[in-house]
Amino acid sequence: MKKNVRYMKIICIGRNYLAHIKELNHSIPEEPVFFFKPDSALLQKHSPFYYPDFSNEVHYECELVVKINRLGKSIPENFAHNYYSEVAVGLDMTCRDIQRKEIEKSLPWSISKAFDYSAPISNFVTLDNLGKDIQNLDFKLLKNGVVVQETNTSDMIFSVNKLISYLSRFMTLKIGDMIFTGTPCGVGEVKIGDKLEAYLEGNSILKCDIK
Repeated sequence: MKKNVRYMKIICIGRNYLAHIKELNHSIPEEPVFFFKPDSALLQKHSPFYYPDFSNEVHYECELVVKINRLGKSIPENFAHNYYSEVAVGLDMTCRDIQRKEIEKSLPWSISKAFDYSAPISNFVTLDNLGKDIQNLDFKLLKNGVVVQETNTSDMIFSVNKLISYLSRFMTLKIGDMIFTGTPCGVGEVKIGDKLEAYLEGNSILKCDIK
């Protein structure tokens, strides 16, 4: 007899930090922009990221990740804080060369964003343990020991609660769903041999070697 398997959605928010929008020369969205990664994109337990053989330009994008802990649909923004209690730091690994072609042809970002193991992620920590509001969290990414991305979640264009309310208008959010809440400026290319390390509130929380 087969066991019940629960699948989560990985919802990724694009263009949620102004400086990142400017560095890629994109327009500022009036409403949240989002896309999906499959559950096969998850890469956990500090596992290495193996460079895909179909791309010649892979970029890192460091993001705060929120895990949904209650079933919800059409959630009012002022109640959205009841639908999460844990956060993590994740990397939205992107085949930038492929994404450019997808954008030029007005295609979805399916190949460039949703390939296997394109979402390295740390363990989740509770907001209670962090002792801070979700819109006042510092996180950063180091590449080979040098800070390449650094921000505070107060710099988001759309807050976490706004994102949850907006997304739940169109789809039911389920327990275990993850929301990658957008990346700050400083995205850049990785090469085989690079070492990425992400910090949340000053604590090293994710390490990922590029192989």
